Amino acid sequence: MTPDPARPGDSRPAEGSPRSDGAFPDDQRAAVYRVIEERRDVRRGFLPDPIPADVLERVLAAAHRAPSVGFSQPWDFIIITDSGRRERIKALAERSRDGFAAALPAARARVFDRLKTEAILQTPVNIVVTCDPTRGGRHTLGRHAQPQTAMYSSVLAVANLWLAARAEGLGVGWVSFFSERELAAELGLPAHLEVAAYLCVGYVSEFGPEPELALAGWARRRPLGWAVHAEEYGRRELPGSEAVSLLDEVMAGIRPLDAEAMAAARQRQAVMTKPAGSLGVLEEISVQLAGLAGTCPPPMPEPAAVAVFAGDHGVHAQGVTPWPQEVTAQMVANFLDGGAVVNAFAAQAGAEVVVVDVGVNAALGQMPGLLPRKIGPGTADFATGPAMTREQAAAAIGVGIEVARDLVIAGNRCLLTGDMGIANTTASAALIAAFTGQDPATVTGTGTGIDNATLARKVDVVRLGLALHRPDPADPVGVLAAFGGFEHAALAGFLVAAAALRVPVILDGVIAGAAALAACALAPGTVSCLIAGHRSVEPGHSIALEHLGLRPLVDLDLRLGEGTGALLALPIVQSACRALREVATFDSAGVTEKS
Repeated sequence: MTPDPARPGDSRPAEGSPRSDGAFPDDQRAAVYRVIEERRDVRRGFLPDPIPADVLERVLAAAHRAPSVGFSQPWDFIIITDSGRRERIKALAERSRDGFAAALPAARARVFDRLKTEAILQTPVNIVVTCDPTRGGRHTLGRHAQPQTAMYSSVLAVANLWLAARAEGLGVGWVSFFSERELAAELGLPAHLEVAAYLCVGYVSEFGPEPELALAGWARRRPLGWAVHAEEYGRRELPGSEAVSLLDEVMAGIRPLDAEAMAAARQRQAVMTKPAGSLGVLEEISVQLAGLAGTCPPPMPEPAAVAVFAGDHGVHAQGVTPWPQEVTAQMVANFLDGGAVVNAFAAQAGAEVVVVDVGVNAALGQMPGLLPRKIGPGTADFATGPAMTREQAAAAIGVGIEVARDLVIAGNRCLLTGDMGIANTTASAALIAAFTGQDPATVTGTGTGIDNATLARKVDVVRLGLALHRPDPADPVGVLAAFGGFEHAALAGFLVAAAALRVPVILDGVIAGAAALAACALAPGTVSCLIAGHRSVEPGHSIALEHLGLRPLVDLDLRLGEGTGALLALPIVQSACRALREVATFDSAGVTEKS
């Protein structure tokens, strides 16, 4: 059995393999893993006790022994104890913190408001670690091709300092709410020096069982298996384990809703101060949320994030829409600028908007807020051949899985689907027809608003594609490859991953409905996490929802997409949960029940 760093007391060598002569004795090795495991970013509970000079010197010496590229040792350490200087630095941090807080979605801002993000004044010592990218000269070994390794080396000194401090019983908090150049000016740094880290150091009353951000629900630690790749990026394989596909891994993690928690939710609904059943569908939602969470009452489904998956479609060449294809990229830019309806609705609901380029037919470059996950520059024309290869479909599914995982690990407790892609309602109609067996004329709608001639052309194209590919709904990856957009496949992965993570997903319109059919064909248990946000006027959407057994919460003749209908439903889902959590029972309120 190999040692597990997550279990520092387990110091047995790998079975059948001799221990290296250079290995530490068991107790020392266990101590090394323990200090790594118990290192914390500390912000609270600092004591006023001074740090003895010999202890502080040992910690700095440990930092100074960090490895560095080309043995360049680009770091320096500035020790700050002066109260006036720290007051000025705290003012810099508060200004930056306030700007960050103002940019947060409302639900995130509430969590952030409860967090202490620095202890500049509470600790006896602040330590600044700097980086000199010129140290060692132009011929520093190993830095010719990657000059940024100077900063990487300084961060290794930070890590050494942090671990040594923990071994000495000292807490360390990393403060990053600064304009780096403003801080550099306050510290009198020469122009060529950079600030690598600002650290608050002191003794603490206790070390928490988890990092503060994890305890506060801001974020969680990613499992090791998500971060280890074998030979090349994307092939996840822990040492000594078999490689497993991302989709197989998440499908294996889907479990039924927790029956005990659901029963407790139904029992509580029956004794709340209201007539039994009077909240209608909201009661069903609260039971579903309890079943997902495995506890009653469930946590509030917030913070929430809507993931807008964007991609272009080769079937656009068939004249199924009057909108030019470049609108997809233009709308992505609009989302990122905050100018779309999805942004307005998200601001109202307090949700985050995440835009994912999974297949836009344009070079978007690096844009703030964009997740660049492009599989290809749009799909092929499904009227003349498969829209994607199976490999591309699988890759797009993987994108959706990764996005869901990242959003949940970042602290989101509710996910919403969004989409953007000119001609994606044509692909959706084909997918819905393939999975439900309905006639193309029944499932195909006017999309962004087309005339009767274009609608007839659209139906003919869907019919032509079905005849060409003869889809097998028992092969959902094949169906996605035949007709889907990259965003459909990504949304399918997004939904399956959410089910494995036990997080509710509010579906938007017809594109989400088509993707949900694929997701539930891949893993039927996925339906347990799905909530239909609204009913689109696209006829295929109602057919998809009926096939999935889902009842829409809102019916307002919407057909915009983007995630707008899901966002309108978010407060309804949160209200269902809040009622279960906060409404008094007849006994607790002293209200007489009906006889």
